[in-house]
Amino acid sequence: MTTILVTACGAPGAARLLRALKENGEREIRLVGVDMSDRAIGRHLCDAFHLVPAGKDPSFPDAILELVEREQVDVVLPESSHDLPHLAARREEFPVPVMVCGPEAERRSNDKAETFEALHRIGAGAPEFRRVTGAAGVDAAARELGYPDKPVCFKPAFSSGSRGFRVLDPTVDRTHQLLYERPGALAMTLEEAVELLPEDGLDLLVMEFLTEPERTVDGIADGRRIVLRATRTRESVRCGLGMFFVTLDAPELVAASERIVEEFELDWFFSIQFMGEKVIEINPRISTMMIQEDFNLPWLAVKRALGEATDDELRALQSRVRPGHTVLRFFDQVEFSP
Repeated sequence: MTTILVTACGAPGAARLLRALKENGEREIRLVGVDMSDRAIGRHLCDAFHLVPAGKDPSFPDAILELVEREQVDVVLPESSHDLPHLAARREEFPVPVMVCGPEAERRSNDKAETFEALHRIGAGAPEFRRVTGAAGVDAAARELGYPDKPVCFKPAFSSGSRGFRVLDPTVDRTHQLLYERPGALAMTLEEAVELLPEDGLDLLVMEFLTEPERTVDGIADGRRIVLRATRTRESVRCGLGMFFVTLDAPELVAASERIVEEFELDWFFSIQFMGEKVIEINPRISTMMIQEDFNLPWLAVKRALGEATDDELRALQSRVRPGHTVLRFFDQVEFSP
């Protein structure tokens, strides 16, 4: 039996990932879920569950390594950006494959400023941006990029998901936000942001505000080339999470992604997000993925890790991706007595 350890099994995409691995259509597998919270949904969906330190804790890799040995794990699948830095730095110490890229690829991908600088250099397309520190830097950069004549946006240089992202828009209707929108609205004025931000000690990116449709290339890479991928739209968002996707053919995005994979030396899972033809994010980890009955990317990556499928064999499956395949995400729940 194949045993797979999945980290961050309480993440928003965990339930679907765990189900995709279970429903691989080839064999019975054993799932070992780990998370820093005992409320993780993976506790109820995996065959075994363990509490571990937070991914940012230096002891996190040691805890995973001990579980690999105790649970006789065959492969480790990290699910959260927070789990990557320490695992990437120590992946060679593990006796089994850890599906994470090397430490330099992980660092560069998650340093948004370095990401944008590299994208501009290789001609892959990226927003205009300024890297600044503190409130005064945001104020100056926003005005340099066109505020108040047009909106701009900002986020921390190191961030995960939508954390810290805000749109600076002089026309925002704060009364409407207060009365009719859910808490956590993304738009605010520059003056409000400057009032809240510290004067120094925080690296931020101030960027042009893009409004083109969002599309994503998800896949598996070998450090130089894309092995297998699927391209999808992002039609709707709830709580910062994409909830509705449709697969499509977009060769121009695939070509740009090929250059990015080579430049950053991405290995294993990657997710490259575009708005129009400009890259807004590179995630060197598994993301929300399109899964078909005959194209199960997480399971195919596991087979690759176990040496049961070569890269050429996986590339031969590329034609299985069906444009128009639709993904609708929704909230669910489990009931139990403690």
